[in-house]
Amino acid sequence: MAKVQLHKLHIRLGERDIIRDLDLQVEPGEFLVLLGPSGCGKSTLLHSIAGLVEPAGGAIEIGGHDMTDADPSERGIGMVFQSYALYPTMTVEANMSFGLRIAGTPRDEIRRRVARAAEMLQLDALLARKPAQLSGGQRQRVAIGRALVREAGVFLFDEPLSNLDAKLRAELRRELKLLHQALGSTMIYVTHDQVEAMTLASRIVVMEKGRIQQIGTPAEVYERPANRFVAGFLGAPAMAFIDGEVDGAGHFRGDAIALTPAVGVLPVPAGAVVLGVRPEHVAIRADGPLRAEVTLVEPMGNHQVVWLRCGRHALGALVHDMRSFAPGDQVAFAIDAARVSLFDPHDGQRR
Repeated sequence: MAKVQLHKLHIRLGERDIIRDLDLQVEPGEFLVLLGPSGCGKSTLLHSIAGLVEPAGGAIEIGGHDMTDADPSERGIGMVFQSYALYPTMTVEANMSFGLRIAGTPRDEIRRRVARAAEMLQLDALLARKPAQLSGGQRQRVAIGRALVREAGVFLFDEPLSNLDAKLRAELRRELKLLHQALGSTMIYVTHDQVEAMTLASRIVVMEKGRIQQIGTPAEVYERPANRFVAGFLGAPAMAFIDGEVDGAGHFRGDAIALTPAVGVLPVPAGAVVLGVRPEHVAIRADGPLRAEVTLVEPMGNHQVVWLRCGRHALGALVHDMRSFAPGDQVAFAIDAARVSLFDPHDGQRR
């Protein structure tokens, strides 16, 4: 396990500043996920930690040592890329052991490390096969195993599951989580997939345009998003945003939607706000104080997402029972005022 610290990191590619003055601390044994849309700088940041991108300023410390200008081989890291990058003519065993053989590691030590990694990744029976004889999930496990045999202090993952189908992604997510629990190693993982971030992370770093928007546990980031960007990026279906005002009594009033004293009092000063409502905050019930029209029903197996039109707003509601809804139905609903988010209408920050 190793601690990773970034101090005022500045990364420039050509004439463009990708990351400026970024500070980040990754604790030993932590599974930190860098989450954000394409182009936000998360992969560039990971590559800088790995030594593949040279920073224009700032410092990178790994395990208490300044690694800002160190070669990748000197940083004590193992890296897994989006592409498997396996040697097609080599067996699984040869692919996993290649780096160790080049480094002159003794044969007995190589065998020990490969056997341990193969057992953890369920590759024991595949060591004699070549990549063409493997499925996509098996190839990615080999790529992970190639990193594991280095027994590094830090493991870096650059969207390793994005080339897999949904079923394989779910399986490998579980395997990665179990692997981290077994190893206790420091892991930094890049993804744009919020499900991967929520299920894998000890902490999530949400990024936009090269800047950190929020750092926290999955529950903290989801339940109390720091700003409107984070709130809208996390959650499926996405959070709905409703412009309105909070009056002197702490009640929200917006277009066709109000949170009245019977629903709850909002603990913010009076004035203009943006109300953020997740589908799980919306309950369709006969005694609900609000009215809406059903526009769409999405069956999801163990629940259904019922889309409501209330004034000019579209709200999703999660329904976990077997009630039947159809487009055009008129329904009553309530919003859980204790769980909503409120944002400043000008800068989007949480209020």
